[in-house]
Amino acid sequence: MNKTVISIVAKSGTGKTTLLEKLIAELKRRGHRVGVIKHDAHRFDIDHEGKDSWRLTQAGADTMMISSEAKLAMVKLNNVSGEPSVYELLGEYFNDVDIVLTEGFKKNSLPKIEVHRKERSATLLCRGELYDETLIAVASNENLDLDVPLYDINDGVGICDFIETKYGSLHR
Repeated sequence: MNKTVISIVAKSGTGKTTLLEKLIAELKRRGHRVGVIKHDAHRFDIDHEGKDSWRLTQAGADTMMISSEAKLAMVKLNNVSGEPSVYELLGEYFNDVDIVLTEGFKKNSLPKIEVHRKERSATLLCRGELYDETLIAVASNENLDLDVPLYDINDGVGICDFIETKYGSLHR
């Protein structure tokens, strides 16, 4: 895999999505093509009951795609036992982007930026009970003594500077 992939990890309610919004906007402003994979530990449904897409999936379509001038969306039934790995998803669906940011997937071996909010937790996921060697930076609202770079939780520009410096040109 020759594209940059970084997992944004944190305990629930810490601000992963908020930081991701900042990173995506800044990376796009810099001219990068950005993909995102969000991990959902629960069952989710994007083709809501009663809508045509839901009806077609319910009728038995293994893959159902909605297409318009502005965007397309695909519902593909997962016919394998277990959830596809983040690596399978990257190989299958993200060949047209420069960088992929994942939300969650805290147990993978991809580089990680952990989001930490002192009001949410006193400890870090990647520097708590377990030492995760894939941690490359932390975005926090408190000053921490760490062995990786520390950024303010709202510093999307600084974190994007770090990513570009660490991984060089993101363009394919």
